[in-house]
Amino acid sequence: MTDEAGAPGTTSRATTGSADADHIATQASAVAPLGPAAALIQQTPDTNPLRDPRDRRLPRVAGPCALIIFGVTGDLARKKLMPAVYDLANRGLLPPGFALVGFARREWDHKAFEEVVHDAVKEHARTPFREEVWQQLAEGCRFVPGELGDDPSFERLRATIAEVDRERGTNGNHAFYLSVPPKLFPVTVRQLKQHGLVDHVPGQWRRVVIEKPFGYDLQSARELNAIVSEVFPPEAVFRIDHYLGKETVQNILALRFANQLFEPIWNAHYVDHVQITMAEDIGIGGRAGYYDAIGAARDVIQNHLLQLLALTAMEEPVSFDARSLQLEKQKVLAAVQLPRRLDLYTARGQYAAGWAGGEKVRGYLEEDGIPSTSHTETYAAIKLEIDIRRWAGVPFYLRTGKRLARRVTEVAVVFKRAPHLPFAATSTEELGENTLVMRIQPDEGVTIRFGSKVPGTQMEIRDVTMDFAYGGAFTESSPEAYERLILDVLLGDSPLFPQHEEVELSWQILDPIVEFWAEQGPPEQYPSGTWGPKSADEMLARDGRSWRRP
Repeated sequence: MTDEAGAPGTTSRATTGSADADHIATQASAVAPLGPAAALIQQTPDTNPLRDPRDRRLPRVAGPCALIIFGVTGDLARKKLMPAVYDLANRGLLPPGFALVGFARREWDHKAFEEVVHDAVKEHARTPFREEVWQQLAEGCRFVPGELGDDPSFERLRATIAEVDRERGTNGNHAFYLSVPPKLFPVTVRQLKQHGLVDHVPGQWRRVVIEKPFGYDLQSARELNAIVSEVFPPEAVFRIDHYLGKETVQNILALRFANQLFEPIWNAHYVDHVQITMAEDIGIGGRAGYYDAIGAARDVIQNHLLQLLALTAMEEPVSFDARSLQLEKQKVLAAVQLPRRLDLYTARGQYAAGWAGGEKVRGYLEEDGIPSTSHTETYAAIKLEIDIRRWAGVPFYLRTGKRLARRVTEVAVVFKRAPHLPFAATSTEELGENTLVMRIQPDEGVTIRFGSKVPGTQMEIRDVTMDFAYGGAFTESSPEAYERLILDVLLGDSPLFPQHEEVELSWQILDPIVEFWAEQGPPEQYPSGTWGPKSADEMLARDGRSWRRP
């Protein structure tokens, strides 16, 4: 389709022949007018972390387009989206023909919105502030005040988009970013259709970006997908899971499939179990209304952790294009098996008052806006198995929680103990299992734990770790996840975006667990600053295992 195959700014692999040389020269000249930031990238392409992996000489530059953000006054837009747009412009990855249009319930004019974007960029952007880059971006800023259910508001939006097409040369290419609560997705999508903002025009594209959670359960996810599918074709729908935009998440694939070292032992013959953890040391902050209706399992396990499970367990794809990756992840999610005893192999908790960061903090039920009778879990842990030959009998333990001992996200592959130790009993301590830990955040990197001889005259063995840190190994700066994802949307490149099949499979896994918990009364309390409820430790103890202490 023109929508994807004709996406401007894409590059192709260079091959021999004058036609290919002309093609590369043409693309290079197309990048040239982008200003000082682009010129810098052309001179030093190897420092650009967002270059096109198919051709190291050229960056992946978006073609003329407009990004329309609904809910542009929210924290996500202010702290992530607007700074990411500026960082892309500063790296030379947005064209002169780019416009940023905000839509929200504020009585702002274009100038007031420009100031809001400026302040967000100055406070949260990751690249240095450059006046010439900012001025070029600011010239394309527009704002439309209005309500999502209000027809005149969308007529003003339509007129504004037509204006930027004429004045900024955005060529009718529009990406609509729904940075609004999930309950407002349907009305927004229907308004776009009703006012002709997504009508197909040959040579142009329209795309929609939807933030998680995509639905509240399997039924609502299917209903929402049906609504979106009435308006947008599947290839134009981008469901954001910002974790998949992180460099360290993508490095799971590189670690597995670019190294012969790991793949032969990445199976049930050698792996004892896998632990996937996303722990936060903060509470819910000002998200009471959202969080109390969702809970930890829906907020994190359904998307982030099950995606990490799929990437860790999937078979090697035939290529790293979107469809191949999605197919392999779907196979894993379709093969996931729930534990037979949900009472024994799931755990949920709710943080109580305690100490965090040296300060006394409130419990969940004492947070502003939380009912004193709330049964919402702030901690969730589950045991899953994958019914395929590679992982037969290997448990995957997933856990997430707030107000835990420290902030960390990691995937730990724990290997079986050596079957025979030819050492005297007095020569070794109690050795742990070899473990490969992929740290997603913070301190991004990989750690390998193994047994080593202690210096000395005796054969004494002790567990040690070998550590790889991204910050120490690479001089290139890693792009923020939203930079990568927004650029992929503008390019029409979707490997990092879950399709509706993955979303529905994830809800099929989680729904029975959440329904079971709903019948069990209030969650177990755990003190803030600890590693969660006792039932989570007991869950692994039944299998003769224990949680890692990152």
